[in-house]
Amino acid sequence: MKTLIIGLAMLALIALAPSMAAAHEGHAHKVMGTVTSVQGSNLMVKSTDGKSVTVMIDAKTKITQGKTKVELAALKVGDRIVAEGADKKGTIVATSVRVGDAPGAAAKK
Repeated sequence: MKTLIIGLAMLALIALAPSMAAAHEGHAHKVMGTVTSVQGSNLMVKSTDGKSVTVMIDAKTKITQGKTKVELAALKVGDRIVAEGADKKGTIVATSVRVGDAPGAAAKK
C-alpha cells in the first residue's frame, strides 16, 4: 500500500513538472497582440488569446518595424506588436518589440 501511494505521488509530480516549469518567472516570454493603451513606458497589450498583458519598455528595449528602428513615442493604440522579454510578476519586461504593418498597409500592397 505504501509503495502504491509513493508511486502515485511520483506520477503526479512528473505530470505537473512541465506546467510548473513553464509558469515560473524570470525567463523569456513572448506576447503577440494589439496595443490597447500607452502610458509612459508601459504598454497594455490584448494578446491573441484575449488576455491583457502589461509590457514594460526600458532604455535597453529594441523597438523595430521591419528593419527600421522605431521610437517608443511612435507606438500608439491599435498597433500590432510582438514583445519578448522576462516575465516579472505578470509583466513582460521587453528586450525587443516588433511592430507590425499598419492594418491598412497590408491591404494596399
